[in-house]
Amino acid sequence: MAEITITTTDSLEDREVTEYLGVVSGEAVIGANVVSDIAAGIRDVVGGRSGSYEKKIESGRTEAIDDIRAAAEELGADAVIGAGFDYEELAEGMLWVNVSGTAVRTRGQ
Repeated sequence: MAEITITTTDSLEDREVTEYLGVVSGEAVIGANVVSDIAAGIRDVVGGRSGSYEKKIESGRTEAIDDIRAAAEELGADAVIGAGFDYEELAEGMLWVNVSGTAVRTRGQ
């Protein structure tokens, strides 16, 4: 099967939605080792941004996208439309990343 397209839009250019298969979601929980991460954060904060935390968030987002792609594939979808991301702090040092959208089958390019 071809790579499943994931988009935040409600449609895909040059493709027609032929079947709505249902809501799919993926999630990841990112944990932070507070002591080592504070030390790393002090070293890599540039312009108010922490590269190490940004990498952890990116990693969590990638895991959540992999999960939603697998869930869509199980339904026989070739795309997920209307994908949205949610980030929530579960506890100090723990971040929950969720992505959800609608799995669909399409026709077109």
